[in-house]
Amino acid sequence: MDEPGYFQQGDLVSVLTTQPLDRPLDYLAPEGGCFAGAFVEAPLGPRKVLGVVWGPGRGDFDRSKIRSLNRVLDVAPMREEMRSFLIRAADYTLTPLPAMLRLATRAPGLGDPPSMRKIYRLGGAEPDRMTEARARVLAVLRDYGGLAFTLRELAEMAGVTSSVVKGLVKQCAVREEDSPRDLPFPHLDPDLPGKPLTADQAQAADSLRAGLRSGGYGTTLLKGVTGAGKTEVYLEAVAEALRMGRQALVLLPEIALTAEFLTRVEARLGARPAEWHSGATMTERRRIWRMVGQGEAQLVVGARSALFLPFRDLGLIIVDEEHDTSYKQEDGVLYNARDMAVLRASICGARVVLASATPSLESWANAEAGKYLRLELSARFGAATLPEMRAIDMRAEALTPGIWISPTLRAAVADRLTRGEQSLLFINRRGYAPVTLCRACGQQIGCDHCDARMVEHRFLKRLMCHQCGETKPIPDTCPHCGVEGKLAPVGPGIERLAEEAAATFPEARLAVLSSDLFGSARALKERIEQIAAGEADIVIGTQLVAKGHNFPQLTLVGVIDADLGLQGSDLRAAERTFQLMRQVAGRAGRAEKPGQALLQTHQPEHPVIRAILGGEEEGFWRAEAAERQAAGVPPYGRMAGIVLSGPEAGPVFDLGNKLARNDAALRQIGAQVFGPAPAPIARIRGRHRVRLLVKAPKGAALQEAIARWIAPVRLKGDLRLSVDIDPQSFL
Repeated sequence: MDEPGYFQQGDLVSVLTTQPLDRPLDYLAPEGGCFAGAFVEAPLGPRKVLGVVWGPGRGDFDRSKIRSLNRVLDVAPMREEMRSFLIRAADYTLTPLPAMLRLATRAPGLGDPPSMRKIYRLGGAEPDRMTEARARVLAVLRDYGGLAFTLRELAEMAGVTSSVVKGLVKQCAVREEDSPRDLPFPHLDPDLPGKPLTADQAQAADSLRAGLRSGGYGTTLLKGVTGAGKTEVYLEAVAEALRMGRQALVLLPEIALTAEFLTRVEARLGARPAEWHSGATMTERRRIWRMVGQGEAQLVVGARSALFLPFRDLGLIIVDEEHDTSYKQEDGVLYNARDMAVLRASICGARVVLASATPSLESWANAEAGKYLRLELSARFGAATLPEMRAIDMRAEALTPGIWISPTLRAAVADRLTRGEQSLLFINRRGYAPVTLCRACGQQIGCDHCDARMVEHRFLKRLMCHQCGETKPIPDTCPHCGVEGKLAPVGPGIERLAEEAAATFPEARLAVLSSDLFGSARALKERIEQIAAGEADIVIGTQLVAKGHNFPQLTLVGVIDADLGLQGSDLRAAERTFQLMRQVAGRAGRAEKPGQALLQTHQPEHPVIRAILGGEEEGFWRAEAAERQAAGVPPYGRMAGIVLSGPEAGPVFDLGNKLARNDAALRQIGAQVFGPAPAPIARIRGRHRVRLLVKAPKGAALQEAIARWIAPVRLKGDLRLSVDIDPQSFL
């Protein structure tokens, strides 16, 4: 055969595997031949591993010792544009290609042939006798909203034996069905009528539709105040992409956002789309992965990793709440999904919509420079108006020690309770208290494995390290001096705030929203739906509540510590505080009733607090941009973080000093190296951590220079080196 990229049986092919090797390996094409991009099963030592045919073999090895591929898998081959995306993403993030391929194949059983299998769903009957094990099975099925499970998945997730599930089948409490392993997703109808749009919304939707019809790559920043109806606008763009026969991807920053969003998609397009995130079952992940590659999933709604699904014809990527820090993956492959979305779209000729009420400075600067088109929605949808924002000067409030809700805020909450409206109390601290202090010896309880304080989680009756996840029971005696009864919580966390609110407003129905307090994503979604339906009077929440939720009856937002994010030396501290406060305030007054946001602060004259209250967004961005430009930092300069770690501090510092001294490759591009210095949290999971920071001019070839700089490094023993291009966190 003369087809491009086709290899006949016995031809030498290069195969990239998911194993941590430094290059693709040579194999012989299997019986029947194969194409470039084919997913294959390759022998590697005694194992069979997943791989992708990357191109012709290199031929730099004794041909007689080269093994043949076992078989070609029955899945759509990886398209050339996807291979190009993985290569360029790997080059940009300085990540080995096998690690990128692992991101692109995160679905089990890809090599299994199509077949029928038994699946299990919630049945209609109640069992004649309820046991704890049976209750766990039914709770999993309810939490996952009717999704199907295999017998093994359901038993594992419920922590029971398969016989418990089969017993519930006999009782008709669980339904057993025969189903094809991977069904196509229901067809979405882009021609169903959407919600009536305002003139502003219609104009923005027309612009997005025109961009799609013009073909080719382009990025649009869709900026609109909270509650302006950005979702309705970009759903019209999704409908246009589907009308054109292309696929669409909507990225959301938080799994809890998907419930309300999926309802809106179903109302607009007539069926539920594919849903890709950590809460999806393994069976569902495999189905989505295969159907996306075959073009049988028109729309995927998902977390950042959905960007690595094998779309057959991706025409549109929406990055909702594009400023959100959760789009940056901070472990494993270090990438920013917002930036990778733009890269992927530029390769496959798709359009990107970055939607936010408070864009990242990077996106704002790209729009200012003309790289991105900018569309603006300046008013809230319908009768809703923007909330009134006011500071509560805590220096003038009479507060007793251990109390965090000021008299002014207390009165405002009480007023909402009498009017039957909801209030939100916001604090960006999980747990009960950030510090547990011994009043006898003054020591704080720290993690045994990290240089971090342990946070009391009273609801869980444990201390927890937010760096490594280690937990231990709350002790009765001080682990340092052994004195009993002297341990005291210091400072407020969300649980302590909930305790105070319950004591202050005993008649109110409280809802606490923190990721620690929900066993599953479905349970969290369910609670958010209950709050939206009015089943709580006071919501107490962490950063989770700032991410796009719509609570129609919520008219008051009280921020407990508006100064919290302004502390520290993070170059994005002002930007993040501004975004978070504006987003949290935006939860108020999203329906007909006007809203109010009250910010408790000890620094009402701080420029960031003044900008938040004044709503002078463009002025804030321009001032922030001028400061960053003068300092030569992103988005007007380039940065990379180098994190070195090891079980002993000495060798880690020695390696850091050696790198800092031998920086000729970096100086050639005008870059500077700062450090080595202990990371702000210098030990995590027993590993000592040292950071170096590289700062370079905007147009510098940073990745190439860093690759040359670290190439001579030979990591001995348990030393590790990771490179973070465009770091978002400096911990």
